Amino acid sequence: MSTHLQGSLFDQADELRLGGLGGIRRTELGSGAWIDVLPGWLGGSDALFGQLAAEVPWRAERRQMYDQVVDVPRLLAFYGADDPLPHPVLTEARRALTAHYAAELGEPFTTAGLCFYRDGRDSVAWHGDRIGRGARQDTMVAIVSVGAPRDLLLRPLGGGRTVRRPLGHGDLIVMGGSCQRTWEHCVPKSARAAGPRISIQFRPHGVR
Repeated sequence: MSTHLQGSLFDQADELRLGGLGGIRRTELGSGAWIDVLPGWLGGSDALFGQLAAEVPWRAERRQMYDQVVDVPRLLAFYGADDPLPHPVLTEARRALTAHYAAELGEPFTTAGLCFYRDGRDSVAWHGDRIGRGARQDTMVAIVSVGAPRDLLLRPLGGGRTVRRPLGHGDLIVMGGSCQRTWEHCVPKSARAAGPRISIQFRPHGVR
């Protein structure tokens, strides 16, 4: 797939490289929910964006929305627990996250879902990952973003103050505790020029 990414001046590494997770910073959201954020965890991520954009078997989906079927405003790919991931650095990232959060999560990250936001018209509406165990249990969803930054917004379920985090160029965010049950998140459409972004979401078994 042909797409143009304006590279970051701060992400010019010659090779893909994961940093350590010791610098991650936690923000308590309330109601047992929290987020961990680590900017630039994946160095050289602009190169990874180009490879994923070109080589992942992206699919477009259509979904029922009220009384009509509409296009999902982003491209998708999914890798199950037994599927090889599309780049070795993603396997390394999943392994590092599993090790770092072993004591809190108590199980490995197993699956990877990818979303390709081609420009500011692509988005995902307010939601929580509540298909499966996330609807009734605390869990974690770890997201690595490559490509141009897009805002990830979070708010308490039912509305309230909004937390905004721009994510791209190798940034990591982990949503944990009750976050999927008591908060919701979205990537809104952007009226200003927005470059392409790919998010890689690592989840434990049975969480979607």
